[in-house]
Amino acid sequence: MRAGRRSAILMWLPALGALASCGIPTTGVVEAGGPASGVAPTLRVYFVADGALRGVDRSIAGPVDPESAVRVLLKGPNRAEQAAGLYTVLPPEASMMSRVTVTSREGRVTIRLSAVPGDSGDLAAAQLICTTVAAERVTAPGADPQPVTVTGPDGLDIRGTGTQCPGGPGA
Repeated sequence: MRAGRRSAILMWLPALGALASCGIPTTGVVEAGGPASGVAPTLRVYFVADGALRGVDRSIAGPVDPESAVRVLLKGPNRAEQAAGLYTVLPPEASMMSRVTVTSREGRVTIRLSAVPGDSGDLAAAQLICTTVAAERVTAPGADPQPVTVTGPDGLDIRGTGTQCPGGPGA
């Protein structure tokens, strides 16, 4: 009897295999574009309107860190933002990027400028500090941002933690 059961089972295996495939042919790798990607991070960048800071949100590609945030800031407001009255007191990116160094170590961010934008130094420093703190909030939500120091060529330091930024803690 055992041999009879075994042969009955073996007889049904091809039929079960045919049923399991359901007529769907196998396929190889299907090329359907690039790999899946997530949502681009949003960074708040601070420009100036009527002599005061005003933050705007920007979607950026790539990692968010203090240096990339400063690069985005130095590109200046786009046309729509300019039409809304936003401007920057920082010189354009082409003239500033080689004159700006951003370092982050020992719990502090330092931004060194080799040129200061005229008599708007405090407002320029506030743009840099607020934008950098906003980048830190993207990378470490809920954590206290590192203090930021902006140092001009004359050695004058302007420090901030984001408390003076519109939309920041204590604002």
